[in-house]
Amino acid sequence: MNTVFAQRISTARKMAGLSMDQLAILSGLSKNAISRYENGIMKPDSSNLVKLSKALNVKVDYLFRKSTVELSEVAFRKKAKLGSKTIDSIKYRVIDRLEKYLELENILSVDNHFTNPIAAIQINEFVDAELAAERLRESWNLGLNPISSVIDMLEDNFIKVVEVDEPLEFDGLSAFVDNKIPVIVVNKNFPIERKRFTLLHELGHLLLSLNKNLNDKEIEKACHRFAGAILIPRVKLISELGLSRKPIYLQELAELQKEWGISIQAIMYRAKDLEIISQSKLTNFYFEIGKNVRLKKQVDESRYCAAEASYRFNQLLYKGIAQELISFSKASVLSSQSVNALKTSLNFI
Repeated sequence: MNTVFAQRISTARKMAGLSMDQLAILSGLSKNAISRYENGIMKPDSSNLVKLSKALNVKVDYLFRKSTVELSEVAFRKKAKLGSKTIDSIKYRVIDRLEKYLELENILSVDNHFTNPIAAIQINEFVDAELAAERLRESWNLGLNPISSVIDMLEDNFIKVVEVDEPLEFDGLSAFVDNKIPVIVVNKNFPIERKRFTLLHELGHLLLSLNKNLNDKEIEKACHRFAGAILIPRVKLISELGLSRKPIYLQELAELQKEWGISIQAIMYRAKDLEIISQSKLTNFYFEIGKNVRLKKQVDESRYCAAEASYRFNQLLYKGIAQELISFSKASVLSSQSVNALKTSLNFI
């Protein structure tokens, strides 16, 4: 039995989001043959191997290379809305990306050792998530200032960030690679404030030591509280809005959104958490935003303007090429680009 090939062809099919029937149609092979390949009962000849690799959009050597990455403690947001085929496709595409990411780091001898600085804080209630956020800001030397790039902050602290191009039904996921390397996956199509909040919500799933008695809804609320507290610390929001408010102008919230990179809706929810406003004030605000087109337009026009994207993989790739640690052909495989496209994108100085 060829277990490596069997596992890889199954992974490649799921990564492509294909059923066995769909792969059979695309490759011109029978469903029975594909089933036998995936179960390790037989192996295709060279002609059928080429057909499979083309149908799956992977190189032939991918099907014989043992997987070096295993995701553990995977947490999907909005999992129920995605469907099992979509979940598998995202998961295995992330694994493929991480295999290349970690191989590149290994070639360049990059340290990826991660330590959780808030592991000792037990989250029994939502206020504990606030304390954990404050401790993390302190441990990572973030001070009390706005975070210009959440992705840069995460990657500077040994957390892998993978952006994926997915429908808006997918928010993000968090997991550990081999139980030690944290990774956060986020939808690149989100508005920037939502992307930043989702990244930190997923960070909460990775780092918070959650009481086992908390239910799913309470866990989500704790991670929300954590994300909001990372984006705009308690003392800063109180300084901006005061200890208690009744009227709040949208213009105030818009300026906070532009400065701190957190949505107006999340600012209001955070103000409710900190008892700056009441629950009824928050409910009325959401109602007004939902029905008032003019207000909604004002919210949309006050976006956070800084970039929020991951560049680290490409920076490592270009460094490896420049230092002749990797060839263009190897860089092509790692970046999923043709050699010509890769060379064209580089300007030597």
